[in-house]
Parts: sequence; structure tokens; C-alpha cells
Amino acid sequence: MQNNKKGIILQKLKESDAEWTNGQGPLSDIVISSRIRLARNIEGIPFPSRADQVELKNIFDLSQQVIEKSSLFKDYNLLLLDELTPLERQFLVEKHLISIYHALKKQVYRGCIFNQRETLSIMINEEDHFRIQYLLSGLQLNEIWKLINKIDDEIEKIVTYAFSGKEGYLTSCPTNVGTGMRASVMLHLPALAMVGGMNDILKAISKIGYVVRGFYGEGTEVMGNLFQVSNQITLGLSEEEIIDNLEKVNQQIISQEQKVRNDLLSNSKSQLEDQMWRAYGILSSARIISSVEAMELLSKLRFGVELGIISHPDLATLNKLMLLIQPAYLQML
Repeated sequence: MQNNKKGIILQKLKESDAEWTNGQGPLSDIVISSRIRLARNIEGIPFPSRADQVELKNIFDLSQQVIEKSSLFKDYNLLLLDELTPLERQFLVEKHLISIYHALKKQVYRGCIFNQRETLSIMINEEDHFRIQYLLSGLQLNEIWKLINKIDDEIEKIVTYAFSGKEGYLTSCPTNVGTGMRASVMLHLPALAMVGGMNDILKAISKIGYVVRGFYGEGTEVMGNLFQVSNQITLGLSEEEIIDNLEKVNQQIISQEQKVRNDLLSNSKSQLEDQMWRAYGILSSARIISSVEAMELLSKLRFGVELGIISHPDLATLNKLMLLIQPAYLQML
């Protein structure tokens, strides 16, 4: 890829706001975003971990054909990660377009396809040949499934997926075999975190096949009271069942968060207001602050906005700030 084209794409990314950060989705006072990711591989080609350089290039070339042959991918961007600096790759992680694993992996012909709205991205040659993900604001798993299923069907018109009538979609990691689907919901749970209620929730949902991860998904820490709840089981369930079950689990967590918020408002409103306004003061006046501290303070400020204690900034601005304060994003400005 020509450096000037790469530079133009990255510049547009720096200047754009991802649509999933707009704070307009259902239950967006607690649910930051919903995401569905599909793991797919091409029939007859080894998984990326076992593929040679020629085979990896073939996969990357096929991804280019997908963009060129389908009108559904008009105006999409394609980046070859080999041509990006470590800082630029980390920037894509912070924009939630690629995984940390994809950014750090030492392998040629790693790519990323994404749309202008930053709702859809496709990682090329990550653990699987294609990892397709769709992100929307708020709790919208069913809507995302309709959209990503259409994208998946469109890709399958151009390539033949590795699929078994018995096991389903064949994937590099056995835990993804079946539907190849990972669905997740990112929740802001400051009240439960404040009263120490998260440990019980983590134990309960792990027993029924769900996992909680951090802000950037697998292998990342929780920051700013943001918890990503996702399914672990992909085999033996339909996509609709996975989505329905995950939505029910998240609705229960949301109900618990709302209950604790109401209790705190009734019994500890002055202490809450003090914490929220202190956070506002530090964020408004501090000259030097780390990304980790800023995330914690933004969580308190967001909590104040969600409860109506603080009137501004709005949720969309707070969501965007969560991305803007990340290390690579700041260095890219």
C-alpha cells in the first residue's frame, strides 16, 4: 500500500468519531456498546498459525477481492498491518478495530478492513483467516446479528468457508468451533463496583458459560468500571440462542446496577455528589494525568451524568473522551 494512501486513511481515523460512541443506543446510560464477532476460515487453506507466506498472501489477496467485487464494501478501507508502525497498530486497537493479539503478532500479511462509520471491521490473518466484527451503541445484539449476518453471507458469495455439517464453522481455536460467534456487551457498572458487588456477579456468570473481560476484550484489564460480558460457548447453540441468552444475562446485570444506583441515591447522595464533582474538578484543572487515572475519573463523571447529578458533558462526549485519552491516540494527534 502506498504510504500516502495509508497516511490519508489514518488521518481520517484520527479525525472521525466511531458511530458506536454516540451514546444513542438502547440503555446507553449503562450499556456503552454491543458487539458480535464471527470467526471464519477459507476452505483448503491452513489456519494462519500453520500457513506459509504464500498462503497468507493468498488470504490477504482474497480479502481485497471481497472489497472489489461486492458493492456492499464500497468505500471501505483496507490496511496492511505489516506497513504500520507499532504506534499506528496500537491506535487501531484503541479504536476497537483490531485486537491486541493482531497488533502484536509477528506474522506477515495481517490486515484490517473497516467502514467509515467504524461499526464494521474485519481482521485478516489474526487467529483465523477472517474475524468479522460489528459494533453498535447500547444494547443492540439482535440488530447487529441482522447486519453482520448479511456481511457474512456477502463474503461467502466470493469465498468458500471451512465448514463441517457436524461441527459447524471450523476455527483455529476449538472454543470457537460451531457458530464461530463471540457476542459481547460493554457495561458501565460504577455502582456495583462501588459496593463490591462485581465479585459475586463474576462468579455467578462464569458458572453458566460467560466471561467478563476488560475495555479491549480478551487479556485486558478493567478500566473505568467498564466490563465486557461475553459468551464462551459456541458449539451446540444457534446464533439466535447465544444472543438471546447473553441478552438475558446482561438484562439481569443491568437491573442489579439500577437497583444499587437507586439505593446509593437514596442513602448516600451527598457522598456521591462529592465524588462526582471532585472528578469534574480534577479533569477540568489537572495539567498532568495518566490515562488510567483519567479513565477512573471519567467513570465518576459519567456516573454523575447518568444519574442526572451533572448535566454535562453528554454521554457521546464522554465516550469519545475514553478513546481520546488512550496513549497511542494521544501520540497520534
